[in-house]
Amino acid sequence: MTTKEEFWFDPMCPWAWITSRWVHEVSASRDLDVTWIVMSLAVLNEGNDVPAEYAEVMAAAWKPVRVCIAAAAEFGDSVLGPLYSALGTRIHVEGRKDYNTIIAESLTEVGLPETLAAAADSEHFDGKLRESHGRGISLVGADVGTPVIAIPRSSGEPVAFFGPVMTPMPIGDDALRLWDGALLVASVPGFYELKRTRTAEPSFD
Repeated sequence: MTTKEEFWFDPMCPWAWITSRWVHEVSASRDLDVTWIVMSLAVLNEGNDVPAEYAEVMAAAWKPVRVCIAAAAEFGDSVLGPLYSALGTRIHVEGRKDYNTIIAESLTEVGLPETLAAAADSEHFDGKLRESHGRGISLVGADVGTPVIAIPRSSGEPVAFFGPVMTPMPIGDDALRLWDGALLVASVPGFYELKRTRTAEPSFD
């Protein structure tokens, strides 16, 4: 039986990247139909009082999400999964910060025209970006970040959660047990939250 999942991501978020790779790990053993959807840390943090260093990161964070939204608008949502993988590998696994080059290389890798890179510094698609971001937030509520996933209850109705947040990424049976647990809590009406303080930095090994 196919399980439909919606996954909201910002390519700049290391925690979303780890969770997304977990979803790929699970997909190797389970029949998942994943829809990749853009949300934006830059939009999420608009108007917030953040440290100067993080404000600089948020300024750069507009670039990848704008290009993702532009690519989806022109070529359909199916391009988002491969484009996210290309961007995330360069940003997180390779630890690069040359975002204009990262974007150009990623577009080429997945067969999209480099002309889409111009969207990085344009507000043309910001309305669509905010709409995509807003839909995820409307499902999960305020005071969250990335990632947001929506998975079905036993009734088939989707329920959204922030997370799961993990490091390092579980593999094999551990990855599948976590997925089964996520489906289990999603099936319980009234379940909202499990949380503990993070004590480790993101690990991409």
